[in-house]
Amino acid sequence: MANVLDLRRRIRSVKNTRQITKAMKMVSAAKLRRAQERAMQARPYAQMLVNVLESLVRRTDLYNDVTGNIMHPLLVEREEKSVLLIVIAGDKGFAGGFNSNVGKAAQKFIDLRSAKGQNVDLEPIGRKAIGFYKKRYYAAQYDKTEEHYDNDLSTHYETIRQRKGQIEVAAEHADLLLKAEFSAVTEMAKSIIARYERAEIDSVYIVYNEFKSVLSQRIVVEKLLPIIKLGTHTIESSEEMTEEQRDAAVKAAEAEGISVHEPAGTAMDEEAKKFGTADVDYIFDQSPEELFRHLMPRYVTTQIFHALLESTAAEHAARMTATDAATKNAGDLIDSLSLTMNRVRQAAITKEIIEIVSGAAAL
Repeated sequence: MANVLDLRRRIRSVKNTRQITKAMKMVSAAKLRRAQERAMQARPYAQMLVNVLESLVRRTDLYNDVTGNIMHPLLVEREEKSVLLIVIAGDKGFAGGFNSNVGKAAQKFIDLRSAKGQNVDLEPIGRKAIGFYKKRYYAAQYDKTEEHYDNDLSTHYETIRQRKGQIEVAAEHADLLLKAEFSAVTEMAKSIIARYERAEIDSVYIVYNEFKSVLSQRIVVEKLLPIIKLGTHTIESSEEMTEEQRDAAVKAAEAEGISVHEPAGTAMDEEAKKFGTADVDYIFDQSPEELFRHLMPRYVTTQIFHALLESTAAEHAARMTATDAATKNAGDLIDSLSLTMNRVRQAAITKEIIEIVSGAAAL
């Protein structure tokens, strides 16, 4: 059994750890408030964009009269032979099962699609997501060819994909979560849309932690492309929080004064719902067909950006819950060690008294 000095050192070490976890919990709670507010502020814009697109749909013939094909390539449905999966996890650990649960949902999707003989391209967002596939799957390889024509007066460049495996990492986004800027997401979405329009991929899915409130979270696999219906989320699969996880999240949030319910809609949200919904003939500077063609990529970008914001809020909520549990466990351990130390100290005192009494009796 450890002596009193060792137990005191252990108690001091656990107290220091408790201070760290308590500070981390406060930081995560503050970041959660900001992340949740930022996600709420992005909703009116997304709603307005959907309303404008729906208004354009009513004034646009989506089908070509001659060929009968859908006018916009993002609406075209093809047989799924090659799919792209975007995986959004976190940059840091100490968030409970947040990162591992996202990885499990993504791996389940990968195994299911690979069993069907489909090629799967991965685009992980966040350092933890990149770590899932860094050494497990090949990175996509592209060969660039160059051909000269007309006595080297013109040059033709072509990029050819050389696939090494059925599952490959097409791109990595390690810094996208640091600031979660719309411009960076736009560049990522442009690349994905271009590949979809070239028929390099037949569908796009995204795995992330959907966050409505501390009490309402779930890991979802959502279909982004092709777009089935504007303004709706096509959920392929989802995994809800357990009752134990909900209870832990509620206790951690209430301790920091954070509401566990979804925030009520603001006046801006109500105006966004009404925007562009009146049954009148709107006048556009450009033709409805041209506006629809240019706004559809922005719609896809908004979907990815919103998933990024919700995943960030969910990560902070998970870290707040994990550090709250760690703080409570540290307190319980301190109480247990203090009790043990008192028993050891009492035993030592009793032993000394017995020795003194025995010595006195021997005299």
